[in-house]
Amino acid sequence: MQPLDLIVLVGTLGFIVGYGILKTRGQKDMHSYLRSSGEKKWWAICLSVMATQASAITFISTPGQAYESGLGFLQIYFGLPLAMIVISAVFIPKFYSSNVYTAYEYLEKRFNIQTRQFIALLFLISRGLGAGVTIYAPAIILSTLLGWNLNLLCLLIGATVVLYIYVGGEKAVSQTQVLQMAVILSGMAIALIVLIQYLPKGVSLYDATYIAGKMGKMKAVNTHFDLSDRYTLWSGLLGGFFLSLSYFGTDQSQVSRYLGGESVNQSKMGLFFNGLVKIPMQFFILFIGVMTFVFFLFHHSPAFFNNKALESVNLSTEVKQQLADKEKQHVLLENLIDNATLNAVHSKNTVQEASSIEALKNIEEQDLKIRTDVKQIISKNAPEVETRDTDYVFLIFVLNNMPVGLVGLLLAVMFCAAMSSTAGQINSLASTTVIDYYKRSWNKNKSELHYVNATKLITLLWGAITVGFAISASLADNLVQLVNILGSLFYGTILGVFLVAFFFKRIGGNAIFISAIITELIIVSLHFLDKKLSYLWLNPIGALSVIAISYVLSLLLPREEIKAA
Repeated sequence: MQPLDLIVLVGTLGFIVGYGILKTRGQKDMHSYLRSSGEKKWWAICLSVMATQASAITFISTPGQAYESGLGFLQIYFGLPLAMIVISAVFIPKFYSSNVYTAYEYLEKRFNIQTRQFIALLFLISRGLGAGVTIYAPAIILSTLLGWNLNLLCLLIGATVVLYIYVGGEKAVSQTQVLQMAVILSGMAIALIVLIQYLPKGVSLYDATYIAGKMGKMKAVNTHFDLSDRYTLWSGLLGGFFLSLSYFGTDQSQVSRYLGGESVNQSKMGLFFNGLVKIPMQFFILFIGVMTFVFFLFHHSPAFFNNKALESVNLSTEVKQQLADKEKQHVLLENLIDNATLNAVHSKNTVQEASSIEALKNIEEQDLKIRTDVKQIISKNAPEVETRDTDYVFLIFVLNNMPVGLVGLLLAVMFCAAMSSTAGQINSLASTTVIDYYKRSWNKNKSELHYVNATKLITLLWGAITVGFAISASLADNLVQLVNILGSLFYGTILGVFLVAFFFKRIGGNAIFISAIITELIIVSLHFLDKKLSYLWLNPIGALSVIAISYVLSLLLPREEIKAA
């Protein structure tokens, strides 16, 4: 890394952390430490909600997802605007009227303490694992490409985040997330501008989009109904709706973002605008991935994007020669792809259009075969190297093609995204542990300062656990999918419990508690036994199972007193 890039990176991160500490130090009561003193405006809520969800995985893995398979991943967010409407109309008023610090406090008021603490436990498990992945994802990729120590990177991200959370609590999370989102959005916009500027002379953005469309990268909607297909219009509308409803409505890492709103209306507006801008923002990030694909049609790319990982592996001379031969074949095909792409652009709207596109696709398929062969050679001779390399695509472009200074800015984007998302998660893990367990069951009737200090200590503990998990984690096929899979194992059950609490007043605590346990066992079994079922369907299956089972149990179990909340 060039000295200027390092200065930009360190300076950006240092300013954000210092700002967060200076602006939020000295808080001594729970209302200010866990709910930002109820001062957050709608725009700050919107940015904070987006920053908590948009981790480094979003900006590293999502462009790689689009490079490989196009815009189809966008469909996962189609149900989000509908979920924002339901949360604004039902969830937020309920939480505010109950004056809770965590979403799970409401469940005790409506059901019983067992249900509250079981659902809080599911949250702690899912979010604890998710926070570890949030740290690990950028760390493993940056350490591989830059040669930095992986464990040190995990520790650096985790310790930096814990530092300003410890000092300022939720208010520090919100203050820093506004700055982090500004860095993230400006950095990604600059990356897209640079990608467009790298297009050959005579090739416009429209031409690039045309080629991407002909190569199957611009198809954003798949109307085919198939339960095994992860990304379709139907899985996005239904599965995405339930996933968004559970994540934004019942996950404390998001609930705490809007519980600190100045009023119910400010919180509603914050979520409403998040619903409006999330799909365009995700399209923007995916489009960057599509333009990265077009960029590599005209410029050199390695046959294997995770080549750095091979440098630490002892390969035989014969294997190295096999890989070198494949790289030569890849380079020869790249020259053909470059010429075929230009021919396709110039033959647009002519009689040669179909044949030139077909020629480009044929050469691209040959190159894809070579890339597959390379991965098979690596998998056979170096099984410890992760061969799914799409998570490295965008950063390879950044490191090899961005101007000096802007490389540091794009790396700052990755770190800011990791910090903003991790901060929201660790803060919510600490607040849930203290409010739903420590204060509720183990240490009642202490001073406000006592609970603030307890939350600070638990923040340190969760920071250590999260970093420990990150250090011991292993890379999945695609990081952005891993996070959603982890959430989908628990979100359906959690959402189902809240839906019963809000809409099924005749169902009591015993029925819902038993149904939640049964449903969670069903969901985990489905995921591990039925490999063809898309993880998005686990969310509606979980929610509807809780409702159905709890209703049946309410008829079979002895009648119990129903609480009003």
